[in-house]
Amino acid sequence: MAKNIDKKPIKITETILRDAHQSLIATRMTTEQMLPIIDKMDQVGYHAVECWGGATFDASLRFLKEDPWERLRKLKAGFKNTKLQMLFRGQNILGYNHYADDVVEYFVQKSIANGIDIIRIFDCLNDIRNLETAVKAANKENGHAQIALSYTLGDAYTLDYWKDIAKKIEDLGAKSLCIKDMAGLLTPYEATELVTALKQSVDIPIDLHTHYTSGVAAMTYMKAVEAGCDIIDTAMSPFALGTSQPATEVMVETFRGTPYDTGLDQNLLAEIAEYFRPMREEALQSGLMNTKVLGVNIKTLMYQVPGGMLSNLVSQLKEMGQEDKYEEVLEEVPRVRKDFGEPPLVTPSSQIVGTQAVLNVVAGERYKMVTKESKKLLSGEFGQTVKPFDPKVQKKCIGDAKPITCRPADLIEPQLAQLEKEMAQWKEQDEDVLSYALFPQVATDFFKYREAQKTKVDATLADKENQVYPV
Repeated sequence: MAKNIDKKPIKITETILRDAHQSLIATRMTTEQMLPIIDKMDQVGYHAVECWGGATFDASLRFLKEDPWERLRKLKAGFKNTKLQMLFRGQNILGYNHYADDVVEYFVQKSIANGIDIIRIFDCLNDIRNLETAVKAANKENGHAQIALSYTLGDAYTLDYWKDIAKKIEDLGAKSLCIKDMAGLLTPYEATELVTALKQSVDIPIDLHTHYTSGVAAMTYMKAVEAGCDIIDTAMSPFALGTSQPATEVMVETFRGTPYDTGLDQNLLAEIAEYFRPMREEALQSGLMNTKVLGVNIKTLMYQVPGGMLSNLVSQLKEMGQEDKYEEVLEEVPRVRKDFGEPPLVTPSSQIVGTQAVLNVVAGERYKMVTKESKKLLSGEFGQTVKPFDPKVQKKCIGDAKPITCRPADLIEPQLAQLEKEMAQWKEQDEDVLSYALFPQVATDFFKYREAQKTKVDATLADKENQVYPV
């Protein structure tokens, strides 16, 4: 006789409007491409739709000439029954450096005011101090603060480490916890162990986010769900797999008829998939979707390098005419990571470690050339790593400079008033100051573009008004 298992439907967070297209087509999906399908997506019954944050903000301004805030407002207007979620890099917000607390607080406030319900907050070093301001701000605005653990492997990352940090996260006021496996390193049976351990440690819901890069993600989800995971992140099939997430329809079918049945309608999901399929075909034809990111790359497990970081290393070496050094660089990445205190490899630590590995190999001498960001990391400006830095490497890179040990943002004076002053001539809405704070040059270029478009429209209207029609 079958065991009586409590029914516990698994919840689904859909990533097609953010991480899926960020992973596969460099975040190039436009708002206009999203809007026609929102009504159908809103009927699905997703736990949430991830649609903002991460690289969407930068890409909207820089490449699509769109106002990210306007995108958020339009999505909110369409999703009447579904929670909207964003990805937020702790004290880095959506940029690559730490910002003052007043900027972080204002960004959280405006994100929630414009339509975000769930803010997934993470730090590239898992330094809790870099999460505090954002979590408090989200709770103050009655938003849902979900803290993400940047998952990685290494001697220091034991089950006790994860249990301990999860407890601290719950105590900080997070309403849920996410295991953020950006490189697809979590294998199925490790997922069973990890989720079981976290369930013993905390009472808040657990979400698992992974990427298909190493080929094990769907099996990992299955074992995690059986171990008690509450939510999984998936992508509609046209933008699933490869460096994206497992396919939504596949995971829905996997759990059908089990105690974890999502209850989602496959016919409705099929209609949504049909809508996105031509976008996939177009991206493949144009080369925007590179077939290299669609396969399985088991080297991810060997070198712990996320998919986006792999493609970044290839392009850096190509620019230098040193493509033959690719394997050497891959082998250097874990060594640099070890020297730098074994941080998880996620934005911006992945870029810092990767670029330094390239320089070490190309220069023919380790740390002969050192990036500004490497020096900042070794000076404690990004926070505390789980292990100490290699003292010889630290000395060679920053000399006698005294590293900081406090929370990095404690050393940053309030910035908002100065930022308001700098960009006053371009301000059309309160949110513009935040776009400028994160990407000053890119935002200014966008503001100029926006101004030019308005001038064009005004001129066209004036022409129409001045036309004389024969009686």
